[in-house]
Amino acid sequence: METWFTPFEPKPLADELPGRFPNPFDEGAPHALARRAAEWLQRELRAGHLAPGLEASCLDTSEGGKMFGILVVQAPDGRVGFLRAFSGMLGGRWDLPGFAPPLFARDERERLEPAGDALVKRLMAREASFRQSPERASVLTAHDALQARHTEARAALRATHDARKKQRHARRTDVMASDSLSEEAKRAALHALDQESRGDKAELRRLEAEHDEAQRALAPQRDRMERRLRAMERLRRIVCRALMKRLHDTYVVPNARGEHRHLRGLYARGEPPSGAADCAGPKLLAHALTQGFRPLALAEFWWGAPPPAGGRAAGAYYPACKDKCGPLLPYMLDGLPVSAPRPFTVPVLPSRGLDIVFEDEWLVVVEKPEGLLSVPAKDVSVEDSVLARLRARAPEAAGTMLAHRLDLDTSGLLVAAKDARTYAALQRQFAGREVHKRYAAWVEGNVQGERGTIDFPMRVDLDDRPRQIHDPVHGKPAVTEWHVLERSHGRTKVALFPLTGRTHQLRVHAAHPLGLGAPIVGDRLYGHPGPRLHLHAEALSFQHPVTGQRLTLERPAPF
Repeated sequence: METWFTPFEPKPLADELPGRFPNPFDEGAPHALARRAAEWLQRELRAGHLAPGLEASCLDTSEGGKMFGILVVQAPDGRVGFLRAFSGMLGGRWDLPGFAPPLFARDERERLEPAGDALVKRLMAREASFRQSPERASVLTAHDALQARHTEARAALRATHDARKKQRHARRTDVMASDSLSEEAKRAALHALDQESRGDKAELRRLEAEHDEAQRALAPQRDRMERRLRAMERLRRIVCRALMKRLHDTYVVPNARGEHRHLRGLYARGEPPSGAADCAGPKLLAHALTQGFRPLALAEFWWGAPPPAGGRAAGAYYPACKDKCGPLLPYMLDGLPVSAPRPFTVPVLPSRGLDIVFEDEWLVVVEKPEGLLSVPAKDVSVEDSVLARLRARAPEAAGTMLAHRLDLDTSGLLVAAKDARTYAALQRQFAGREVHKRYAAWVEGNVQGERGTIDFPMRVDLDDRPRQIHDPVHGKPAVTEWHVLERSHGRTKVALFPLTGRTHQLRVHAAHPLGLGAPIVGDRLYGHPGPRLHLHAEALSFQHPVTGQRLTLERPAPF
C-alpha cells in the first residue's frame, strides 16, 4: 500500500512540534504545522492539480466542493511530514493517487455493494412506478374530485345560508318592531324563523353526511393503495438498513493502542450515521496508524463551491463533525496524548456602561459593541451582557427586557423595554414586521448586481449547531432585501434589510450561493475568521408604544 507521505522541507525544529495532539473538535485556526501543510495542498488545488484525469475545477460545480484534510505525522525514521485525504468520494472514485484510502475492506465491499445497490434501485423503481400507476392515479383523482365538489357545494350552501340569515335577521327586527302583531303572533313568527335556521343547519348536516358516505365508498380503494405503498417503502427501508449494516461491517477501525473495532461497535445501538468513517479525519488517522506513523496534528478545510445547504466557504478551516466523528475520533486517538477540548469562550470586554442612543421612562436604545452577549449565557458561564448591564444601572431597571437580540459577533442598535406593557407592545411590532431595521456589512468578493431580495428558508444544522443551513423542505421562511453601498479592493459594502428574524439570517443570506454568494468579512461560522465580524445594525425605526411618535435612530458602522 502506498503511504503518500510528504516530508516537510525544511524539517521542522523540535519546538515546532505539538506536545499533545490538538483536539480535532476545537474551533479556530489549526496548529501551525497543520496549517502549513494545508496551505501547500491549497496551492496545489488552486493550480488545478488533483489527480490524473481529474481537474480541481470539478469542485467548482453546482454539486459543491469537498472537505479536505491533512494529518501531520512523524515517520518511523523520525522524519516529519503529512498525509492528505478527502471526505467521501471525489469524481466518483474512492481512491486517488496521493490521498489516503478509505477504511473499508475493499474485497468485501466490492462483493456486497453492486448487488445491494441494484436491489435498492429495483425497489425504488417499483415504488416510483406504483406511485405513478394509472390505477393509483385514478383513485387519487376520484378522491380529489370528490373533495373539490364538496368544497364547492359547501361554499355555495354557506353563501345561501348567509343570505337567508341576513333576511331572517331583517324579518326578526321587523317582527319585534311591529305594532300591528299580537304577542302571540310575534312568538309564532319568531318560532318560524328559528325553524328556518334549524332547517339550514340540518341541510348542512345532510350535505356533510352525503360527503362522508361518498368518502367511505372510496376509502377502501384509497386505503388499499396507501397500505401497498407504505409496504413498499417499509421494505425498501428494511433492505437499505440491512445493506448499510453489512457495509458498515466492512469498516475495521484502528486506534493508537494497536486495537481494532468494527465501526458499528462505536455507535449507540450500532447505527452509525450515513458517511461515518468516510470523513477526511478518520481516513487520515487510520492510514497513519496502519502504516506506523505517529499522528501529530490534524486540519480539515473546505475547497470549491459551497454545498447546496450552505455553511461552508472555500479555504476555511472546520473542526471535526460531532455527529459522524464524535464517537469515532476519540477511539482512534486513544493511546496518544490529546489536548482537552478548547470550548469557545466569549471575549472579556471592559465592564463599563453602554452607549445610550435614546432613553425615556418607557424604553432605552443602546449601541451594543461587538463581542458582548445580548443576554447572559444559558449555562450562566458568562453573565456580562447588554441586559445585565442595563439591569445593573439602577434598582428600578430590574424589570428591563430586550425586545430583540443581536448575535455575539454583531454590533449595533438594540431596544429594551422598561416595563411589561411596553415590552409586549414592542414585541407586537417586531412580530408584525412593523420595525424597520437596516444593517451595514462588508462582504468578501464583488457582489453581482446593485440590489435585490434574498428569499430562501433556513433551519439549524442539527449536526453542527449553531450553524444554520438552507433547507427548502423543513426550513422556515427567511427574507432579506439588500443594495450595494460601496465597492473597494475586492470587497463590497452592502445595506441589508431583514424582513424576517431568523437566527444568523443575514450571515447565511450573505454567504450562500442563493444569496449574495459572499460571506461577511470576519465571519468565523460561514466564512473566514478575522478580528471582527463586519456586520452592524446601524438603523432602527419603530413607533413609540406610549407616545405614538415614530422613532428613527441611527449609529453608523464602525468599519
